[in-house]
Amino acid sequence: MAVKDDDPKPQPPEAPEPLDCCGEGCVPCIYDVYDRAMEQYQDALAAWLARHPEASG
Repeated sequence: MAVKDDDPKPQPPEAPEPLDCCGEGCVPCIYDVYDRAMEQYQDALAAWLARHPEASG
């Protein structure tokens, strides 16, 4: 069974480059933003895999 085009697999966020952080202690830091985006991606991926069990194999 093919995955539907109207429900694409979530893609992970792009990781920041080492020089993307200025080292000034920003709140939020680019790494904090990335960590939150990764959590959202992992949740979205888990939900997508639940909808598409054929894709997990």
